[in-house]
Amino acid sequence: MIELQEPAVSAELVAVLVAVTDGEPRVLTTDAGKALPAGPFQQAHRSLQTGLRDWVEAQTHHPLGYVEQLYTFADRDRFDAHGARVVSVSYVGLTREVGRPDVAQVIWQDCYRYFPWEDWRRGAPALIQDLIAPALMQWCDQDPEAQAIRRQRVAYSFGLEGATWNEDFVLQRYELLYEAGLLPEAIRRREPRPDAVGQENRLGLPMMHDHRRILATGLARLRAKIKYRPVVFELMPPEFTLLQLQQAVEALAGRGLHKQNFRRLIEQQALVEETGAMSLGGSGRPAKLFRFRGDVLLERAISGSKLPLAKQAR
Repeated sequence: MIELQEPAVSAELVAVLVAVTDGEPRVLTTDAGKALPAGPFQQAHRSLQTGLRDWVEAQTHHPLGYVEQLYTFADRDRFDAHGARVVSVSYVGLTREVGRPDVAQVIWQDCYRYFPWEDWRRGAPALIQDLIAPALMQWCDQDPEAQAIRRQRVAYSFGLEGATWNEDFVLQRYELLYEAGLLPEAIRRREPRPDAVGQENRLGLPMMHDHRRILATGLARLRAKIKYRPVVFELMPPEFTLLQLQQAVEALAGRGLHKQNFRRLIEQQALVEETGAMSLGGSGRPAKLFRFRGDVLLERAISGSKLPLAKQAR
């Protein structure tokens, strides 16, 4: 009896490192924006997180601060060039962008260059009604038996036909576009749809392997988390204005917040305190500088504090 050998399995470590710079969400990438920092887990690594830190710092020269495990991707069709099955263990981290990376091909990219339909800070992107909704409805009509289910998924995910847009559904929206064959990553794996060719620029920057899917998972995690834990701690400088804090939350959520409601929420949660100093520079009036309260900083890792998003848009 011939025993069939199971294919080898290798573990890949992938980092989603997010910063907010000048009010814009940014992600650290390699290969000129085509990939996330990643590398194989090796025997020399004491732990998965140690291996991740080693790879990120070796590839990007960027020190890794706060990180948490995100998700393990182990789909059966994930293989490397040598035929070994690849299991990707991903982590999400928050940091601050300081200067430009001194490594070629390592750059910070705007998160919404990968997901242009996710930025609702100035209202619903025209891309949804002009391109995404018609293309997805056409996909729904291609399978009469699944048409009703598909239309329900599309409406629920993209806030169509009376449904409400939910900023947390980043991954669901990406996977719907992938399943419909509208993304370059899907075209690489299957026969391309005639109307999908050439949409690469309008539907965001593609990434190698399934790194854009991993990035979508990371952004979804952060959007959900800012509603119950002030993860913006990791994104802000030691002193900041309330406007800068609001812009950081808006950048991650992809939604505009009502200024007075946001400030009221911050005051109710007692997250910050005045420094007694004023901001300098800029074209507007000087604004008060704040810092996160010391006791909140001490307790945040244990229990966290709520930082709910304001319901009213600008």
